[in-house]
Amino acid sequence: MSNQFGGSSLNQRTIAGHPVGLFVLFFTEMWERFSYYGMRAILVLFLTSSLLNEGWAWEREDALTLYGWYTGLVYLTPILGGFFADKFLGYRNATVLGAFIMTLGHASMALETFSTIFFFIGLSCLVIGNGFFKPNISSIVGQLYKDGDIRKDGGYTIFYMGINAGAFLGILLCGYIGEKVGWHLGFGLAGIFMFFGMLQFWFAQKIFGNIGLSPKALAQTQIETEEEKEEVAKKTENDRLFVVVIFSLFTIFFWWAFEQAGGSMTIFANDYTDRNLVGTASKTFNIVNSIITLVPMVILTYVLYELFCNMLGKYILSNFFLGLSFAIIWGIVIWMLNREFASDVAEIPASWFSVLNSLFIVIFAPIFSKIWASSLNPSGPVKFAIGLMLLGFGFAFLSYGAYGIPLGASTASVSIAWLILAYLFHTLGELCISPVGLSYVSKLAPKRLVGLMFGFWFVCSAIANFLGGWTGSFIDSISESYGLSNFFLIFTAIPVLAGVLMLILNKTLIRKMHGIS
Repeated sequence: MSNQFGGSSLNQRTIAGHPVGLFVLFFTEMWERFSYYGMRAILVLFLTSSLLNEGWAWEREDALTLYGWYTGLVYLTPILGGFFADKFLGYRNATVLGAFIMTLGHASMALETFSTIFFFIGLSCLVIGNGFFKPNISSIVGQLYKDGDIRKDGGYTIFYMGINAGAFLGILLCGYIGEKVGWHLGFGLAGIFMFFGMLQFWFAQKIFGNIGLSPKALAQTQIETEEEKEEVAKKTENDRLFVVVIFSLFTIFFWWAFEQAGGSMTIFANDYTDRNLVGTASKTFNIVNSIITLVPMVILTYVLYELFCNMLGKYILSNFFLGLSFAIIWGIVIWMLNREFASDVAEIPASWFSVLNSLFIVIFAPIFSKIWASSLNPSGPVKFAIGLMLLGFGFAFLSYGAYGIPLGASTASVSIAWLILAYLFHTLGELCISPVGLSYVSKLAPKRLVGLMFGFWFVCSAIANFLGGWTGSFIDSISESYGLSNFFLIFTAIPVLAGVLMLILNKTLIRKMHGIS
């Protein structure tokens, strides 16, 4: 009887209908995203904070420009990481190398109080390390499923849930510690869990069998699947690559607007939103914050339990480091919640709003995973169109909420409801594009080019981040001349128009996919 999934015999065991190995990758990616989003949540706040608050007192424009360069370069290097993995390293070695370099980067950033050079060395390590990590762990996910397996879209959606579970915890905890305790501690905490994620992956990698080995190692084992022996007609291959390119280019419109979350939307939360709560409002927020913190933690702990049950007696060191990391996280969460309940006054951290995106992902990802595997599953281009439009609608709420802010105002007290609605619609749009896009790259790209095409996918994200940081840096000048409402209206109109264009291209792209759905 043939295996239903790629990888070892242990990987044929399932959790929620998906291979156990998916959840090893789930937690590895979760800790990597914990580190990335935890650091990203406090980057602009650290740079713009006053010297008395141990920040660098940069101007908003300069901070947002650096933010754009950093987030852009983070997504530019994966094309090199994907190339080296395809040709030399293999996906598994590249993933571990990237995780190690990023661990060093976070450690360096934690030393920024001693010298500013450590801060920039740290950023450079994060950029380089992410290039090796990001495209190659995504490639491994795709190879867990055989060609034509309808569970692949759902698998990537669950993997994406892991991404955002890490983002949720990273933003919540690194953001809280960075803003309330010390910036360097926030940067350092991100690195600790990047290190645990690397060890967990390294000691469990045999579960993937031959998936992700270096080309040399694969040649030595003399294992070659029938799928790899087959030659595709050249036109079919080119058509499918064309679709990958189109999908990738359209993500530029999406991420250009979406990545305002760490820039202009963080500034809106910090300077233009009423975040001060007292008395009953403070207690209510603490209760709500506790619920939205504990519920995902309970869900993740249950997934962890299921993984441990399936790997009982196997990969003990991997399980040890994964369990240790969760024990530490539970300790920090309980400490944070107790600390907040002791106060009658609550100031919502500006970084807290970014948590909403990840929270909504954890809530809605299982629902979307079920939809993608049902008869209601729309085509890839339609999913992209819906995602772009939902993103635009989210910015429409921000535009409306900012309508009454005077031209050039440096502060305001807008209701937090508009940010909450914006993040909700942005998240729903993201679920229609990002995990779906990763799945289509895996399905449409020839096996010999999977790493490289994932790299190209992330290069388009790099372009989007460059443009997003550059556009966001004009928040003050546009607000002074046209108002903050019109600034956010820009991010409403362009994604919606891109979504309409994708609908127009729907039939053409379906034809060029040659049966891939």
